[in-house]
Amino acid sequence: MIHCLSNLSSRSSRTSEHTVLRNMFEARKRVFIDLLRWDMPALAGQFELDQFDDETAMYVVLADENGAHRASARLLPTTKPHILGTMFPGLCDEAIPQGPTTMEISRFCLERRSTATERREARNELVHALVAFALAHGIERYTGVAELPWLRQILTFGWHCRPLGVPKVIYGKTNGAMLIEIDEDTPTLLERAGICAPAPKRGEDAEMCRVH
Repeated sequence: MIHCLSNLSSRSSRTSEHTVLRNMFEARKRVFIDLLRWDMPALAGQFELDQFDDETAMYVVLADENGAHRASARLLPTTKPHILGTMFPGLCDEAIPQGPTTMEISRFCLERRSTATERREARNELVHALVAFALAHGIERYTGVAELPWLRQILTFGWHCRPLGVPKVIYGKTNGAMLIEIDEDTPTLLERAGICAPAPKRGEDAEMCRVH
């Protein structure tokens, strides 16, 4: 099931939305702090949040029928402080893409407790969900920062994606910035490149990706 939520949903009276977000923040802690050893605190020793998880943040989350996390990503408006613009501007060899039709993807998270096959399926489904979200909300471009191995994968997904500059070593890791162009042809381009996902009909995709 695809959930498209704002951070305000964590204060919602709808228990299901609160559960999905809580499980997502727990999963982020397992991946980014426990597995990848990012040097950041965990809220209550259990949740990974940072200064960008504010009221402007939006989340695309894949969860099972009980709200258990499968995969997720955070979306930040580039008209507000975001990771590329405030922490990694040096990764861009051109003007940082910003504007009301540009959002930043960050915290792309695959459930650590899933099998490799389950993670690949969830990755593909999440990529398609991010495209559906963009098409439903008038988003024309995504930016993002990724470590080099993940950046190389993203560039092979078949969509219109290019580096924004030469990757650089930052905090001991080689990172690069990217720009992804989104249009009506993007789902087909992904499928041609093998990034396939079981998804509802295209019109239903757009409805599911409306923010709650």
